[in-house]
Amino acid sequence: MTRSRIFLFGGIILAGLLLFIFWGNKSPQPGPAAENVNLQPIEEAYERILQSSITAVNGEQLLEGALRGMTATLRDPYSTYFSKTEAIAHHESLADERVGVGIEVMEKDGRFIVVSPLKEGPAEKAGVQPFDEIVQVDDVKMDGKSFGELLSSIRGKEGTNVKLVVYREREDKHYTFTMIRQSMEVITVKSKKLEQEEKSIGVVEISVFGEKTAEEWKKQTQKLIKEGIDGLLIDVRSNPGGYLGSVQQIASSLLEPNKVFTYMQDPEGVLEPLTVATEKETDYVKKMRNLPVVLLQNSGSASASEVLAGAIQGNDRGIIAGTTSFGKGTVQETWKLSNGGEVKLSSHRWLTPERKWIHGKGIKVDLEVEQPALFELRVNPATSTSELGDFNEDVAYAQKVLNAFGEDSLREDGFFDGQTKQAVVTFMHKRGKSSSGKMDIDFYTVLHQEISKFQADKANDKQAQMAIGYLFHVLK
Repeated sequence: MTRSRIFLFGGIILAGLLLFIFWGNKSPQPGPAAENVNLQPIEEAYERILQSSITAVNGEQLLEGALRGMTATLRDPYSTYFSKTEAIAHHESLADERVGVGIEVMEKDGRFIVVSPLKEGPAEKAGVQPFDEIVQVDDVKMDGKSFGELLSSIRGKEGTNVKLVVYREREDKHYTFTMIRQSMEVITVKSKKLEQEEKSIGVVEISVFGEKTAEEWKKQTQKLIKEGIDGLLIDVRSNPGGYLGSVQQIASSLLEPNKVFTYMQDPEGVLEPLTVATEKETDYVKKMRNLPVVLLQNSGSASASEVLAGAIQGNDRGIIAGTTSFGKGTVQETWKLSNGGEVKLSSHRWLTPERKWIHGKGIKVDLEVEQPALFELRVNPATSTSELGDFNEDVAYAQKVLNAFGEDSLREDGFFDGQTKQAVVTFMHKRGKSSSGKMDIDFYTVLHQEISKFQADKANDKQAQMAIGYLFHVLK
């Protein structure tokens, strides 16, 4: 079994992300229990199931089930087994380029719903729309397939064709789109400059700590330094984590040489400090290390994002604003298996520079700012029409949104009562739309449009507005 790289990633969006940092050169050694255990019962069960079970199953399926069962026994949500297909997707999750058709998809009730096509991507150009259900890829129907199998079917070699068959519920029609797979660059760092009363700050958003995030960070911050800024706002809200190496390089541009940005603790409790990389004393580095810093986080900021927040807070390098972070304080490593799969295990804890373990607690903020519920709400594509008397998650989601828009004081348990029906009618009428009071595709389309409009208005981003205002106040 080959040992792979170490990674930090919150289990919020994807299964896992590799890290490029090793500490120590020891290979893992099996403990006494592993050496003495009798594996013969597993072989006996394997043979007996194949010979005697009335359920159709093959040896590969049994092996996959056994591997998943072993990691499930750990009762650790971050330790898991990846099949060969899942392992490939796992490695691609932080690649700087991905080959595909450019769509964000979510699985709901066994159906694969398009959340949104990437702007100017192959899917958007072909005509794929939000809320389309993917029912077939090439000649393979997706009924009963896993999310990993769907992704594997859509991905492929750059320049090759792929055919998607989608069902569009609001038109009750199936559409077939043929498109060419293309390589799409993944941008993980964006920046902008804000000015106020002869002072300026740089706002840098990091969506995930990917393969080239540190390079993107340096490029964006060098640009801001050249333009002239007096303060820096780092936005890692809803950043689920990523490569620890990227965090180290970013921290190295903010902290003084030899500063500890995190500690790693092995299963025996031994702590090892990780220090920032040595940076040449350029004008860029000097200015970066002296800028007032605010890091903005929320409950979706996890793992590697929390390492950066802890490094800044623990070294008194800046303040943390927003809300308490997710609270993932473990580090995972992956080992390759002979069948092409991988096993991912939690192998270390990470601690802040103050030697605090934030697992299950999160990084506390210095400046707490709650965000409007609508601003952080993700689109939830409905899979069916709901009406008076129904009880389901789609109704509960809509009730929550309607309450956030101030339509009425509705229940939010998912039961479609008379008050909910009237709120649907009122909501639609206020926007010039007719309504029968049902939560149908027309209702959900308008609902999602209103959510997008609210989120696009930066004035509704109370956390960012507060953090920006604080920085400008400090600079006066």
